[in-house]
Amino acid sequence: MTDWIIAHANGDRARVGAVAGIICIALNVALCAAKALVGILSGSVSILADAFNNLSDASSNIVSVLGFKLASKPADPEHPYGHGRFEYLSGLVVAVLVLMIGVELVKSSIDKILHPSPVEFSLALVAVLVMSILVKLWMARLNNALGDRINSETLLATAQDSKNDVLATGVVLACAIIARVTEVNLDAWAGLAVGVYIGWSGVELIRDTVNPLLGQAPDPELVAHIRAEIMAYPGVIGTHDLMVHDYGPGRQFASAHVEMAAETDPMESHDALDNIEQAFKDDDGLIVTLHYDPIITNDPHVVDMRNKIDAMAKSLDGEASIHDLRCVPGPTHTNVIFDCLHPTGCALGPSEFKRKLGDLVIEEYPDAVPKITIDEDYVSAEQ
Repeated sequence: MTDWIIAHANGDRARVGAVAGIICIALNVALCAAKALVGILSGSVSILADAFNNLSDASSNIVSVLGFKLASKPADPEHPYGHGRFEYLSGLVVAVLVLMIGVELVKSSIDKILHPSPVEFSLALVAVLVMSILVKLWMARLNNALGDRINSETLLATAQDSKNDVLATGVVLACAIIARVTEVNLDAWAGLAVGVYIGWSGVELIRDTVNPLLGQAPDPELVAHIRAEIMAYPGVIGTHDLMVHDYGPGRQFASAHVEMAAETDPMESHDALDNIEQAFKDDDGLIVTLHYDPIITNDPHVVDMRNKIDAMAKSLDGEASIHDLRCVPGPTHTNVIFDCLHPTGCALGPSEFKRKLGDLVIEEYPDAVPKITIDEDYVSAEQ
């Protein structure tokens, strides 16, 4: 089914999301009608809550379809990077609806605990609940597979919602059977437990969908891939200051500094950087902008100084590193100018780190005046 949907949509994200949403809307409306009828006839608050849950799911699916549609709008003068973040917003709305469902289920269950009423058992009740579990398992699998294929937080949130429904309906069915066999009515308590679980999953989904909007660190695998591709080109000595900007699925931009020998013809270095940028665009659909950093490689004194100061930085934090080092000698002192990466999560604050590193440089080179620019890590503390 997954392959058919993607083929039918020609791989277009908006179409894949729309097809998945329409399928889920139809199934959720059908489940809502069936559960509402059985819930009214049996007097089960948990089944009625489950029916309302399916109706809310249908609303969430409508939001998802609209999100994909809006996200597919092309760039315009007001939004030069496109509208891809609409997909993140639709995922956030779905997550909020999941949380609201959990809260409403908790409220209705508490009311039922305080004012209990009997639940009538019937084969129709069992049939509709079993059918609901099977349908929701299929929906969870479908949305999860499609979400993984097109990297969609919205579809993954919908898949999690379907898994929550399986748990909720399974608990309702178990309680109905227990009540039939033992005459112990756990309907309201089961609804309360499921409501708490659904509410918590809603909180988790909100966190997952808010993070991209706030500018979370990029996927470590993507970071490693970008660095490996850059370093694979002849003439590249090192790379740093990598930044990845996310404007929605499939709309990522990156920039980085690339160190190359200063003695090499600048035209050759520029041509190499152009080739790297084009390769990312052709192979990964990623727009990458690279900055050329010339590094002196034929002066043993500068090379030795760079290595020693880099080791000093690493002595303060193993993830620290320096780059763009150059020396400007004068009659009484030498300005030693360089940038230093201050790792995320470093025990030393930026100012203290800079001060201690400067002291180490002066201790090793008494006539040096360190001019240090502290760079923050915009990628990941793990890199």
